[in-house]
Amino acid sequence: MANEGSAEIQQWLSGTANPLASLVAGSPVDDLRPLGKALDGVRVIGLGEATHGTREFFQLKHRLFEYLVTELGYSVLAMEASESAAPAVDAYVREGVGDAASVVAGLGFWTWRTEEVVALVEWMRSYNKGRPAAEQVRFAGIDAQRCSASVAAVRGFLAEAVPDRLDAFEEGFGFLSDAQPGSRPDPERLVVREAEQLIPFLEAKGASEEVVRHARILQRAADLVSRAKEHKDPAETVFAARDAFMAEAVGRLADEDPARKIAVWAHNGHLAASRQTPGLRPMGQHLRERFGAEYYALALLFGSGGFRARRLRPGPWPGPLDGPVVVNSIDRGGFNALEGQLAAGTPGDHLLDLRGTGDAPAAVKRWLEEPQMFRSFGAYVQRWTYRMQFTPTLLSREYDGLAYVATSTPSVPLKEAAS
Repeated sequence: MANEGSAEIQQWLSGTANPLASLVAGSPVDDLRPLGKALDGVRVIGLGEATHGTREFFQLKHRLFEYLVTELGYSVLAMEASESAAPAVDAYVREGVGDAASVVAGLGFWTWRTEEVVALVEWMRSYNKGRPAAEQVRFAGIDAQRCSASVAAVRGFLAEAVPDRLDAFEEGFGFLSDAQPGSRPDPERLVVREAEQLIPFLEAKGASEEVVRHARILQRAADLVSRAKEHKDPAETVFAARDAFMAEAVGRLADEDPARKIAVWAHNGHLAASRQTPGLRPMGQHLRERFGAEYYALALLFGSGGFRARRLRPGPWPGPLDGPVVVNSIDRGGFNALEGQLAAGTPGDHLLDLRGTGDAPAAVKRWLEEPQMFRSFGAYVQRWTYRMQFTPTLLSREYDGLAYVATSTPSVPLKEAAS
């Protein structure tokens, strides 16, 4: 280990880790009780992932959510998924409308069209069945992109109430159904201004609260579509705006009920409570600023194995973004990588609380404050070079806890929705 005081660090990691007896939901929860103590006073917990295609991450988050609900009183799963399509999932888990596979597929992201996510949604339905509405768990999407359900909702109202405005709506907003964030950068933000005007127009025409809610989603989707991916001010990029919108969505869920406790499912990068790039504030930083110590960011990391992602070609022309999802294999990443250090301390699956470091040796405190390199993959990876990709993290600033999974295997796509 390259860090000064490496023996002390390894000893601390070994002595502090809480081994996980299982990653599978329904297992006894004794091994999760140390996490429960760490979450005392926490209202919003972020459940992260180093990849969007690891079966074990999804299984562990399923298990953790069951524990959060049944033992700690959490009642909402807020997911990095379509805010527009999520009500269909919520209707299934609360009322049994439709079927789990179809509503999960409707979220619009290949990453969530998996057997593991469906299993979690089915558990939520099973938990809710027979319970009064006030005691049920809810599902919410927090991402404004993939808003076809919102386009359809507003279109339906206009077709019935103001048919002469339907063509203008289709021309101005129809493209938002499938448009990618940053795909139509416009410094003048014309579509955003038009979306802002759409909301009072609908209200004046007697649109329901639900239709107006969908119009507000369209406003946020228009904002994302029209922002640039690169800007001299990082705060003006589509990446910064998307994280801010997701944090606002979590905030709205919290505002609905001051006693509500929320689990947020998203990538590690979104959940981080800080970031070294000035102005590029992740969702977790917004949540930390609002909730303070009531927000707990739990990053999920893995040692070796395979995960699903789309591969891009290196260079300025990466090729189409809708290519096939493939399995990408990777080794542990070396002893100096964060994953390697965690494995050296405790080789098996385990949890590590980073808040309780007041009595830690000075070498450990320095280690937590120094940049550590770990793996971070989204829906895409660079062809060939992804195996050498590491991202710096300042653990003391970015995360409150870590979950280490020794072996990653690919998530299992739904057969009827595999891509």
